[in-house]
Amino acid sequence: MKLSSYSLIAAALVMAGCQPVKDEASTPKTAQTEQAAQKSVPDFWPEITFSTANSEAVEEKVDAILATMTLEQKVAQTIQPEIRDVTLEDMRTYGFGSYLNGGGAFPNNDKHATPQDWIAIADAMYQASIDDSVDGSTIPTMWGTDAVHGHNNVIGATLFPHNIGLGAMNDPAIITQIAEATAKEVRATGIDWIFAPTVAVARDDRWGRTYESYSEDPAIVGAYAKAIVSGMQGDIASGSIDDNHVISTVKHFIGDGGTQGGDDQGNNIADEETLFRIHAQGYVEGLNAGSQSVMASFNSWHGKKIHGSKYLLTDVLKDKMGFDGFIVGDWNGHGQIEGCTNESCPQAMNAGLDVFMVPTSAWKPLYENTIAQVKSGVIPQSRLDDAVRRVLRVKVRMGLFEQPSPANRALSGNSEIIGAQAHRDIARAAVRKSLVMLKNQDALLPLAPNMNVVVAGDAAHNIGKQSGGWTITWQGTGNQNSDFPGATSIFEGIQQTVSEAGGTATLFEGMTFDAQGSTDNKPDVAIIVFGENPYAEGNGDISNVEYQRGDKSDLALLKSFQAQGIPVVSVFITGRPLWVNPEINASDAFVVAWLPGSEGQGVADVLFTKQNGDINYPMHGKLSFSWPATPTQIVNKDDGNTAQFAYGYGLTFGDTDLIQAPLSESTGVDANAPLPAHDIYVLSTQKPWQLIIKDASGDTTVTSNTVESEGASVRTTDRMVQEDSLSLTFTDQATVGFYSPFPEDMRDYSDDESALVLDVKLAQGLDNLSVSIGCSSSDCGVSLPLNSFAANSTEWQTVVIPSRCFVEAGASFAELFSPFALNANASASLLVSNVRFEANAPSDDASMSDIACP
Repeated sequence: MKLSSYSLIAAALVMAGCQPVKDEASTPKTAQTEQAAQKSVPDFWPEITFSTANSEAVEEKVDAILATMTLEQKVAQTIQPEIRDVTLEDMRTYGFGSYLNGGGAFPNNDKHATPQDWIAIADAMYQASIDDSVDGSTIPTMWGTDAVHGHNNVIGATLFPHNIGLGAMNDPAIITQIAEATAKEVRATGIDWIFAPTVAVARDDRWGRTYESYSEDPAIVGAYAKAIVSGMQGDIASGSIDDNHVISTVKHFIGDGGTQGGDDQGNNIADEETLFRIHAQGYVEGLNAGSQSVMASFNSWHGKKIHGSKYLLTDVLKDKMGFDGFIVGDWNGHGQIEGCTNESCPQAMNAGLDVFMVPTSAWKPLYENTIAQVKSGVIPQSRLDDAVRRVLRVKVRMGLFEQPSPANRALSGNSEIIGAQAHRDIARAAVRKSLVMLKNQDALLPLAPNMNVVVAGDAAHNIGKQSGGWTITWQGTGNQNSDFPGATSIFEGIQQTVSEAGGTATLFEGMTFDAQGSTDNKPDVAIIVFGENPYAEGNGDISNVEYQRGDKSDLALLKSFQAQGIPVVSVFITGRPLWVNPEINASDAFVVAWLPGSEGQGVADVLFTKQNGDINYPMHGKLSFSWPATPTQIVNKDDGNTAQFAYGYGLTFGDTDLIQAPLSESTGVDANAPLPAHDIYVLSTQKPWQLIIKDASGDTTVTSNTVESEGASVRTTDRMVQEDSLSLTFTDQATVGFYSPFPEDMRDYSDDESALVLDVKLAQGLDNLSVSIGCSSSDCGVSLPLNSFAANSTEWQTVVIPSRCFVEAGASFAELFSPFALNANASASLLVSNVRFEANAPSDDASMSDIACP
């Protein structure tokens, strides 16, 4: 007989009343255990002051549910698979405690899935989780998502400025409004749980996640953590989370912003007091505000992975600080622990991890191995029960056992909430307050709106670029303006403002103007919008902070207007402070817009006055990060180094411009340093290249993590880190390659010591594959058989193809439209990663001259 979840809980409560079921690990801390924790953990780690009403009733309900659960049901609560790798039947069979969609994962692999599509998945998973016909469990599941600057996976959602821009506002009140709006948009798609806020304190701007940090200053991060948790969860102190709010996650515990060299997932070697003082303040304030989950970090502390650190996860966070929610892992982060794999890691649970985030098919062996490890005693039963208790406690506080299914909740299906005007107004206000002005020569800004304005730069009319990573796709790449209904590019905002005042705004298309001003079309001012291309996580790690190192195309654009006697206003799109001294020198005014998101109009709101000449909105933002004076400088507030622009700097209208002479343009970098690799696909497709399938059906651009065409399919997959490899399957004659609409001069990589280098893992069809490069003329492209350079092996191997082999076959590197393509004349399948051209390429013990060309 099938019982409702309420019937089971009621029966369990009766049982619990007669026979309380508690274990050593799940009971409240005793004075003895507290003293033991305090002896081993320094007293500067504080006890969390947050508490909820009805805590006794919550614990009784948790006890009752736990008392009825089998070992298999308990382990299932600790497993979190990903929607691309789990089916409804899996949910019905196992009853997972939660599941997630990673960045760039969509219902039915459809990037343009509607809110109703999202709700359909949420409702179906929920119904499968409470169906006890197979697993005997009626415990509702939860869906977690990375809504890190709005509901950023969903087409049409409001996209707020990334955290680095919000930090420049230093305004916790707007942060709370942003969190409330985000929670509502997430709720409208049937999702319960957000993996945010990120409370990292980035201390090295080379880190690819710097833009996810509010500030290098822990005081700003702490204040914001409190504000955003309160906004996301609402008044949880009352004992529950209502229909307008979601579970929040403070992440990534701990020290991710302070790794050596800014290395994503690297090693933090700070002493413990510094770890607390600099990197823990977001957790102190976020947990005091009631955040119900904490995500463990990929990084290590003094060489030990956080996912496996019992000291930090259990002794500090749970025992000393008293956190009673649950700790969730990051994307297969447990597999990075020494002695672990993605499929087996008792060390992580024993260290204090409560929920394994386990995308890919690894979830099933992990589930089975964890059951076996509990049975054998490798994982104590008490540790498992503590983990499950924590998950259940949050679900009870969330009200999941009483709520209707996702499709029937208060906000579900209300499409007006997604991208609601009220939410866009909040985002637009945040854009206005986040702008930081570094230079304003001769008080050029603000501009009169009735001017003749030319707008240039590749970020001017590019909503994807102005929104950065974690935008629809994980890396924020592969998007076009049509993917952002309701959004406004920076150019569109300028155009609207200027046209309403009787001026003109023209998007630059390569025109030139008379330097003497005798032509009618010469603009009064040029606004150049340029900056970093989107990236996420380790894909954004850089070796120094020089902007456009080796490719000063944006600087050339600025100088071209300057040479024509046109005043230049630079609007810099960036996820971190970068060394831009030459670009600042080539500008009359320089404004940092960070990654403003979907409401580009907010930039124009500040750059232009009202039609009567009054200031429309003040220039408000102040640097929440120190700005580097050289490409190699690592500089932070109060560290004794002299920044180009100090923490807290930011001109307002009317301020005297502090730049009275050109800034130094000396990089301090050895001009004879070895040529860096030209990356084509390293962690992701690198600019300017686009990944395209070419077959009998035509050309198909790969803009999501799974794309199928008539003759081939492409899917991103995990090798070392998330989505760092391509899985290529050819079913017919087809080509999968990297292309650019404009030729690249790659002659630096054409000498005898240079090579195309890539890692491959073959499944089948080696003899059916060839490698090609494409040039500007029809007779300079070359194709070489892959089997001349690769072994017929199913293990990963590094393939080195000397550039001279292409040159000897007639290729020209002067104008490459395609630096690498794989061609199949019949079926084949393989994995590919780390595709690049290298000068002085590796070839084990052999010299490059020893590698024979076909």
